[in-house]
Amino acid sequence: MDERDRKILNAIQSDFPIESRPYGELGKRLELPEEEVFLRIKELKEAGVIRRIGGNFHSRKLDFSSTLCAAKVPAEKLDRFVEFVNRYPGVTHNYLRNHEYNVWFTFIAPTMEAIEDALSEISHATDVKDVHSLPALRTFKIKVDFEV
Repeated sequence: MDERDRKILNAIQSDFPIESRPYGELGKRLELPEEEVFLRIKELKEAGVIRRIGGNFHSRKLDFSSTLCAAKVPAEKLDRFVEFVNRYPGVTHNYLRNHEYNVWFTFIAPTMEAIEDALSEISHATDVKDVHSLPALRTFKIKVDFEV
């Protein structure tokens, strides 16, 4: 990465323009040509530096439910479990942890019942019985930008 890549990454972390030509707007802000901004972001995405570009929504304000899930998955079932969980569009994050409960993921759906039904389906299909929903009791939102 060079200095221009760093400028782009710093600019898009929390303020990606929502308009018809976002790369042109970024170019204006950063004094770079629109095409260059587009190509650099594409290359950073292909290199795995950028995982995704998309909105973050407050699920509760949209009348959706969300929860953190934890599962105790034996090593021999791990690949199948993760693959099955990731099929659900409501799964937004899925992490492997060095812990007894080794798979943690967030799940968003129209209702908690839909989430519970999906977790039951996941448990049954993967033969992993120890899958738990841990809904938040209080929400803390912390904006984090990392200077690159």
